[in-house]
Amino acid sequence: MLEYDKLEIDYFNPQVDDWKEEDAVIEAEHLVNDEIVLFPITKETYATGSLSETGFSALQAININRHRDFIIMIEQGLDDSLDNPVARKESLRSRALVTAHLKKLDIASLYFVSSLEEMLELSIALHDIALRRQKLERFRVK
Repeated sequence: MLEYDKLEIDYFNPQVDDWKEEDAVIEAEHLVNDEIVLFPITKETYATGSLSETGFSALQAININRHRDFIIMIEQGLDDSLDNPVARKESLRSRALVTAHLKKLDIASLYFVSSLEEMLELSIALHDIALRRQKLERFRVK
């Protein structure tokens, strides 16, 4: 986020310390309206909820507006500190399934990266392209 702040790029981070039900409404608004949406799923959590929503949310939001970009990163391993064997097995299975399914989609605005560094680099590049598109839009014949 620090990099976005330095570049003066507005962003929304759904991770909050004290989640409330109204946070879901705010997150849904961003999912539907933001030009670039990032779905990072890291190895620090089982990510049960995130994995179940990633594919569905991305497809629904893309169907609403195909001129938006989605960047997804799903780390395949899990942190060793996560020691629930049932949750671990299910998370690893879900990560592999969601990754395989998403990679089969042929959608120009859907990107799959393998690290947070790649996600940052790509999101900044897509932001620059979106700014250029906005500048060009004022010359479009209507």
